[in-house]
Amino acid sequence: MKNLIEKIAVAYNAFQKDADAQAESGNKAAGARARKASLEIEKMMKEFRKASLEAAKK
Repeated sequence: MKNLIEKIAVAYNAFQKDADAQAESGNKAAGARARKASLEIEKMMKEFRKASLEAAKK
């Protein structure tokens, strides 16, 4: 689970960088990367939820 948390943190940092680039300078390519990263984060968060529920059962 710790590995998953680290992956989420890395993906969020990439998302934040690209989202800021879009918001501050109107960089359209950065916006596309941010949207893609948000989908990846969503998938990882679902995995985290499953792992967290499994850990809580132990």
